[in-house]
Amino acid sequence: MRADRLVATVLLLQQRGRVTAAEVAAELEVSVPTARRDLAALSTAGVPVYPQPGRGGGWRLVGGARTDLSGLSSSEAQALFLLLGPAAGGAPETRAALRKLLRALPATFRDDAEAAAGATLVDPTGWGGVGRDRPVLVDTLSAAVVRRRRVRLGYRDARDRASERDVEPWGLADKDDAWYLVAGTTRGRRTFRLDRVVAVDVLAETFERPADVDLEAAWQETVGEVESRRSRTTATVLVEQRWVFVLRDQFGRHCEVGEPGPDGRTTVRVAAPTALDLARTLAGWGGQVEVVEPAAVRDELARIGHELVAAYRSGHPG
Repeated sequence: MRADRLVATVLLLQQRGRVTAAEVAAELEVSVPTARRDLAALSTAGVPVYPQPGRGGGWRLVGGARTDLSGLSSSEAQALFLLLGPAAGGAPETRAALRKLLRALPATFRDDAEAAAGATLVDPTGWGGVGRDRPVLVDTLSAAVVRRRRVRLGYRDARDRASERDVEPWGLADKDDAWYLVAGTTRGRRTFRLDRVVAVDVLAETFERPADVDLEAAWQETVGEVESRRSRTTATVLVEQRWVFVLRDQFGRHCEVGEPGPDGRTTVRVAAPTALDLARTLAGWGGQVEVVEPAAVRDELARIGHELVAAYRSGHPG
């Protein structure tokens, strides 16, 4: 018996006050016998759900019993505890919030919710024992986001140019172990990498985030802009079919795989910001990858090869 279906049944009872097994079955897309078994199981387990026979009867949630999860749909309730699972190992405040959410569930499916919360794990330590620490600035900026406080950033851009900027912090994003601040500025929305922020001063001035700002949409737009810059130069390469998955891992979404040819090699198109970036990645393949075009990438590979030969010809660099 699925915990998410039981959650949905209770929420349906809260919304309508009274339901029949047929109504539950239609709403949750299960059979009437399954809906009847679920309702009976809730009642047997101690949830105040009781049948009322006769005309106008059905099943009622007695005493106005409610959970604090009444705004969730069935799929959302299931996804919630799966998503919250990694939070169980976080800060004490986060663990306390998770425990309160679990206690808000009826006892009959609390165990399943705890199992869902424990089904995922985030290990902050990389292979080889290298830890990935959450940047200290995240907590400071998170508080500023929640309290709608403007902040003054000391910032160094990609060219190491220092500047000071007053911004409205709209939200934070963690992508591939790098944190970003999405903020409003006098020049519109901007995204700042936290590893380039050298100082943060939370100001007394407050702000109101524009009503038409959708943080998820703003972040996806930022991702699209970055990915576009990262794919300005493309190259066509030939590689044995068995190694295509490695190229996919290296280039991610900037890897377009064609069909295998008669010689067993597959045509793959890869992309990066510059020809040099492509050459640096492909140089490690040696002769296992053949660059068909463009000539700029082939030239960069030849230059890298000459440098390596010159440095290591005698067996000792330098």
